[in-house]
Amino acid sequence: MEKLTFYAVSAPEKLDRIGEYLAERLSRDVVRHRYGYVVIAMEALDQLLMACHSQSIKPFVESFLHMVAKLLESGEPDLQVLGTNSFVKFANIEEDTPSYHRRYDFFVSQFSAMCHSTHEDSETRNRIRVAGIKGLQGVVRKTVNDELQAIIWEPQHMDKLIPSMLFNMQDNEDSERSGEENPASLAESCFRELLGRAAYGNMNNAVHPVLVHLDNHHLWDPNDFAVSCFRIIMYSIQAQHSHHVIQQVLSHLDTHSKNTPRVRAGIVQVLLETVAIAAKGSIGHIAHNQNNAYTFLSPISSPPNLWLGPTVLEVFNTLLKHLRMSVDFELGDGSRRNSASSHSSTRTKESEERIVQNAIIQTIGFFGGNLPDYQRAEVMMFIMGKVPVYGTPCHTLDTVTSGFKCKTMCAGLPVSFLEPLCSISLMEDSELRQLVLEILHNIIDRHDNRAKLRGIRIIPNVAALKIKREKISKQDVVFMKKHGQQLYRHIYLGCKEDDNVQKNFELLFTALALITIELANEEVVIDLMRLSIALQDMALVNEENMPMFIRCGIMALVAAYLNFLSQMIANPPFCQHVSKVIEMRNLDAPHLLPEHVFREKCVLPDSLDRDDVGLYFQTADLAEALSVPGYNVERLAIPYIPQVTDEDRLSRRKSFVDTISLQVDILSNSLPDQSQLAEEITFETLKKAIDTTGLEEQERERRRQVMEKFQKAPFEEIAAHCESKASMLHDRLAQIFELTIRPPPSPSGTVTVTSGHVQYQSVPVYEMKFPDLCVY
Repeated sequence: MEKLTFYAVSAPEKLDRIGEYLAERLSRDVVRHRYGYVVIAMEALDQLLMACHSQSIKPFVESFLHMVAKLLESGEPDLQVLGTNSFVKFANIEEDTPSYHRRYDFFVSQFSAMCHSTHEDSETRNRIRVAGIKGLQGVVRKTVNDELQAIIWEPQHMDKLIPSMLFNMQDNEDSERSGEENPASLAESCFRELLGRAAYGNMNNAVHPVLVHLDNHHLWDPNDFAVSCFRIIMYSIQAQHSHHVIQQVLSHLDTHSKNTPRVRAGIVQVLLETVAIAAKGSIGHIAHNQNNAYTFLSPISSPPNLWLGPTVLEVFNTLLKHLRMSVDFELGDGSRRNSASSHSSTRTKESEERIVQNAIIQTIGFFGGNLPDYQRAEVMMFIMGKVPVYGTPCHTLDTVTSGFKCKTMCAGLPVSFLEPLCSISLMEDSELRQLVLEILHNIIDRHDNRAKLRGIRIIPNVAALKIKREKISKQDVVFMKKHGQQLYRHIYLGCKEDDNVQKNFELLFTALALITIELANEEVVIDLMRLSIALQDMALVNEENMPMFIRCGIMALVAAYLNFLSQMIANPPFCQHVSKVIEMRNLDAPHLLPEHVFREKCVLPDSLDRDDVGLYFQTADLAEALSVPGYNVERLAIPYIPQVTDEDRLSRRKSFVDTISLQVDILSNSLPDQSQLAEEITFETLKKAIDTTGLEEQERERRRQVMEKFQKAPFEEIAAHCESKASMLHDRLAQIFELTIRPPPSPSGTVTVTSGHVQYQSVPVYEMKFPDLCVY
């Protein structure tokens, strides 16, 4: 062997003939089962390969690979292992020049087949599988650094290579083995190495076979192995490629939109795992590009490179779409409950759909929780705009807003988000109203005080709670001036719902307390006190025939809140008045306090004694207590009346017909004639304007007539009415166009023909007369 090696090194041009001869001998010995000579020939080839690295080695490598292929095809485990070991040695050699024509298709196929070996003897099967994994690892190492061998990343190779590794990772029979003797451990190592070498354009080809393997082997339910695989993927790839994996899983979820609930839940949970790992790296760094769409930044490095990924809204759009479908499936099954035989199966299907929904909501919450404040606000508006199903957006928003720390309320509660949120708060479902309140708590509570305010009670010493607060900012003062009435109205209307339970009152109390802590200056304090007195009066007067539990609950809420407010502003006369009322209630009317009314066996009275003024908070006493600089007590005497807004348009408090009729009514009276505008203003007209007792009835009667007209009038009459309005509008537009659309005189002159001669009559600019609408 020493002489042969010396000869080959001295005369490298002879290497190709040496290789051909050894290959011929080895092929003959393999056929004749003379395995001793086979081993000798392979050892000779290995030593020559390791010793000779000249340009002339290229033809010799072809002979060498041909002999390795012969051994792999032989079917003998010993020869297959021998050929694999030789190939691994070859793979570790760094060649000076790339190969233009060498291909490894056969080796990928053969090594993949060895990875799936089903040999009867477990020890032999283990050896063959380990050899196959090592062979694939050798192919990867030999090809990924060779620009001319990018073909290894093509789907036809990845579809063999990736499943072979996953098969061994999944089938961990010899868990006691360690290192390279354990196929599962070796396959995982090779899998990590492959993913770590994947470039930007190769990620999809590397991840897609994983998803297909999980489908083929039904590994989404249970999904422990699927989660493990994607953990390996996310921790192995480069951080800037994370969005590729998220995109692939989202697309895969779309393809399984009609699969069983548990399969969909398994995919969503894998998505949650990928997002959770990516959030530690690249998802937390987000930039705003010129197209007003959010894209991901790689982790901060030098310099940070911007790369386009799935927009944040695209991720939320996909998840909300599947949330809608899941609820539709659940409701669809629920509508077919009439069949007694399918009752149990329907219940099971519903519970499984709830698993899907909870997984999606959890994913949305986690994803949203890792976004910056300004973007999280836009995501909340996006979710509100989607409204996939009744009540569902509130579940998702509750998770997105959890831990939300916006610097100003204008950023956390923009108008486009506050208005639809308050509209949902007017829905019939008490649980839905609870969710809306919890969302408001998430946004308003910027100092984590909610846990200290949990429950509804008369707090004896608010200072002991050690509530964290800061001075209200100018931006928040402006926010409360603009939108404070919406918050008050939301609380006022939410108190008198007939289906309120203890939790509703607890959340309402927390909402009032958080507004006091985060957003209250002297003006807001007066408004909150007016709101409290209005709630007390509403429960006493009971114009809407509320149940006694609701009336007593409102009274308890007012008592708990005014007790909290009096201590927060540290006003001794205010505290004294509140304590006196609470003491009287303890003695004569405990059902008006939260500690009693919310007990299971609390005895409620048939009516409330309105004459016993000692049991109720008095506006005069409150005004006297607040007659200190900074508080405008005159406003305290003005009764609070809920502001009329457009929120009812989306709620159950105004029907669709009422809304249409109101719009028609406004349109029909939007153009008063000149005689009405020129009406003389006298003392009598001012007196009539102030006296509105009869106007309300007239207004209701007029609206009733308009509604009746559009409900009962023939279609032809309504069409003629609308057509007359349209023709009148058309005539007015024609007049306007006639006045404005006239060709102005041109300073270049007008063309006239006189006696067959063309003449130009120029007009100076200063003499031109333009229409009034053209002059500015």
